[in-house]
Amino acid sequence: MQKKFGELIAVDGINFSVEEGEVFGFLGPNGAGKTTAMRMIQCVSPIDGGELEVFGRDVNTHQREIKEKMGVVPQENNLDPDFTVYENLFVYSRYFDIPKQESEKRINNLLKFVQLDEKRDVMTNMLSGGMKRRLILARALINNPRLLILDEPTVGLDPQARHLLWDKIKSLKEQNVTIVLTTHYLEEAAYLCDRLVIMDYGKILIKGKPMDIVKKYIGSDVIEVDNTPSVISCLKNINTSYDVLNSTIQVYTNEPKNLTDSLMKECEFEKITVRSATLEDVFLKLTGRKLRE
Repeated sequence: MQKKFGELIAVDGINFSVEEGEVFGFLGPNGAGKTTAMRMIQCVSPIDGGELEVFGRDVNTHQREIKEKMGVVPQENNLDPDFTVYENLFVYSRYFDIPKQESEKRINNLLKFVQLDEKRDVMTNMLSGGMKRRLILARALINNPRLLILDEPTVGLDPQARHLLWDKIKSLKEQNVTIVLTTHYLEEAAYLCDRLVIMDYGKILIKGKPMDIVKKYIGSDVIEVDNTPSVISCLKNINTSYDVLNSTIQVYTNEPKNLTDSLMKECEFEKITVRSATLEDVFLKLTGRKLRE
């Protein structure tokens, strides 16, 4: 599918599929095209080319049917400040014509699920950032969606609030809710996603399971040594591939012990570190730069 804004191609012919009951991630820096792709899936922004189906239905012709089965957590906090926590959920339930008695039952269950039961009568402007994100998650679940869209669900949250929201997302997966999320937090993608794509400048760079991607493009481990002319000369002599990142040299390997022994024997350096490879290493290797905030 494709999306243009004037001469800018925001989404450039990406191709992907999401399996029922999985957590599928779109990873990349701001401006990569993640949110634009999500808006097309939500039937908010029309596609400019290609095809896009949700629940087997064309987004151009079956928007109402798709939206009825979908919940959305947008990137921004868009709660109504004139309503309490409970009222925000109740008013939103009316958009889906949920009967009052059923709506009250769902709201009570959802407030317990996101741990906001004690805040039900509090105005939303009195909530912390983490509480607001959890309330938006509860709102997105009011219609018992088959598909949940999470656009940067933990942006701006402190670590404790972020991990609490991760736990809620994990529990939804256990209930067989299909989840599509966007994030530029690499740790978040690795922890939550069954499969993911890495996007930049509107294109999909790679796709697959997080650990499979790491093993394919990096290996099991990363050896880090100081960036000095003598170390670079030594690495060239022992015919080992490496990447230079500012003051550090990174060597990727599936045999960290053997390579470390060789480096310590042949090269002179003050410090050497061995650590497990991550998705961040993949991104830096493919793009040659850090993620844009």
